[in-house]
Amino acid sequence: MLKNLPTFSLIILLMLPGISAAQNDTRQLVRLPEMMQKHMLSNMRDHLATINEILQKMAKGELPAAADIAEAHLGMSSLDKHGASHLVKFMPEGMRKAGTSMHHAASRFALKAQEGELLPAYRALSAVTSSCVACHSAYRIR
Repeated sequence: MLKNLPTFSLIILLMLPGISAAQNDTRQLVRLPEMMQKHMLSNMRDHLATINEILQKMAKGELPAAADIAEAHLGMSSLDKHGASHLVKFMPEGMRKAGTSMHHAASRFALKAQEGELLPAYRALSAVTSSCVACHSAYRIR
């Protein structure tokens, strides 16, 4: 496609200043104290690692183990472990709702996985990741 452009046009395009992804990022910026930002990012990395561990257990057909991991690390019973009460005061309402939705979905997944049916468990897990996607699509932190 670039071969069809006249050389002059190509030079002009290459000279245009680049626009960074951050400049085009329309997500709501949530400013956090540095310590809280590190805490939140650490929690999110733990959430991602947990989802990976859940998927590994599900791939092996180990649904009860996946359920236990989900509830312990993502479900409603994990809130104290993550220090959620310290973080919520910095979050906009929509971000809090997305986080709460994810934790509720994880607990529902754990109950569904305990039933031992793989496909319904995968469907329930998609509600967890949908909450993550919704939050990450709407908010960014600094």
